[in-house]
Amino acid sequence: MQPTRSLVLEATIFTPAQLAVPEAPQIALAGRSNVGKSSLVNCLAGRKQLAKISSTPGKTRSLNFYRVEPSGYYLVDLPGYGYARCAQTERQKWAGLINSYLDKAAGLRAVVALLDSRLAPQRLDLELVAYLRQRAIPILAVLTKADKINQRERSRRQAEWRDLLRTPESPILFSSQTGLGREALWARLDSLALG
Repeated sequence: MQPTRSLVLEATIFTPAQLAVPEAPQIALAGRSNVGKSSLVNCLAGRKQLAKISSTPGKTRSLNFYRVEPSGYYLVDLPGYGYARCAQTERQKWAGLINSYLDKAAGLRAVVALLDSRLAPQRLDLELVAYLRQRAIPILAVLTKADKINQRERSRRQAEWRDLLRTPESPILFSSQTGLGREALWARLDSLALG
């Protein structure tokens, strides 16, 4: 029997000055603006409206701290990257907020890199991986929108990212539409946060 978990939005942070990082273990969620981060949060929570979903990519402009109950660790939703239509100053502001968080987050156990399974590895995704490696932050790769491609493409994309990340573990295939990978992701999150 799977444990019952819930997500509680505990804080929304827009500036480094507002940032008070909890001491509890944390796992951050990072990905391109249209990769489906909000949908993934809602799928994990089993609720449709917890994280706001917009037809406009780049809607998440804050750090959102979700407490995982009953475990007590946090999922931290970082602003999406790569959205071209917002001003450079706005993008720099988000980068500053993310860096402030990473500098202060002593309890950070890993970053979930959300990657669109329909696309070959993108430059910005590779830059994220390189940045996290440079900071020696463990990476959990999750291939989103996996319901949109066939099994052969899924396997090819998993192998591609496994090779790029130089890891024996395949990225988790995830679909917020069908729930594919939901329990596998929860198991890995629990293990990373509490193991």
